[in-house]
Amino acid sequence: MTFGSVFATTAPVSVGPYHYVPTEWICVLFVVLYSISTVLHLGQALKYKLWWMIPTATFAGILEILGWSARLWSSRSPKLLTPFEMQLVGTIIAPTPLVAANFIILGKIITQVGPEYSRLTPKLYTILFCCFDVICLIVQAVGGASAAHSASTRTSASMGANIMLGGIAAQLFAIVVYVTLAVETLLRLKYNAPFRYVEQPRILEKGQRAVSKNLQLMLCGMALCTLCIFIRSVYRTVELANGWAGPVISTERYFDWLDGALVTLAIYTLNFFHPGIWVKKDDPTVHASQQAADEEASAT
Repeated sequence: MTFGSVFATTAPVSVGPYHYVPTEWICVLFVVLYSISTVLHLGQALKYKLWWMIPTATFAGILEILGWSARLWSSRSPKLLTPFEMQLVGTIIAPTPLVAANFIILGKIITQVGPEYSRLTPKLYTILFCCFDVICLIVQAVGGASAAHSASTRTSASMGANIMLGGIAAQLFAIVVYVTLAVETLLRLKYNAPFRYVEQPRILEKGQRAVSKNLQLMLCGMALCTLCIFIRSVYRTVELANGWAGPVISTERYFDWLDGALVTLAIYTLNFFHPGIWVKKDDPTVHASQQAADEEASAT
């Protein structure tokens, strides 16, 4: 069977494109959970004036609401392709803005603990990883739209599925690189082994921790959020590689737990471990250290 040809030839008419009927109460539960988190994220972004949390965490919540609302629609009309197409695109791309939020938060943490300990400067973290994240978002959106169009025209959706698969795989690669660089930075900080030297290094007072308790909690929250998204991305990679008629995509509980539940845990993690609460505002000495690190990086 051609990858994705289920839409064209083998989808059971009695079941529809899911190969099952989405459970209504589960769809309602996730719509409610994502709605609460999204409203909280919007309120927190406004309260702490962290505007970048709106196009990242808040936008991710909106996409999940749309995706699960479409699945709720499918629970009542399982044969319709329109809600299937909506949930396909929505749930595929929704976690991508959430990943971008983690990239930005890490840059801000590095700004505070000392940019000289990081292989990349905080500014480069934001630019490189967020640009790559946007590319992954576009690729997944294009792949989802292509697969959805194929579903509506009952032609092979293999191209769209492969594009989505490539986007998710690229996102997995970005997460691995991001985690590797973050771990390296923390290890360099722990053993006082700066990657570059600056004229105004961060000086710790007697008894002061290199990483404050607040930042440690923020890092723990980011680690949990990233782990959830990573496991979810592995699941979606296996799902798409397995084919549209495979046992993975045809099993509802896999999707509910490995996509819905994990992304819910990830987005709520950033509600409780919010950067507005646990990451303090930048101060002039930190900015001086960051500027020196940027200048050193550009010189090399």
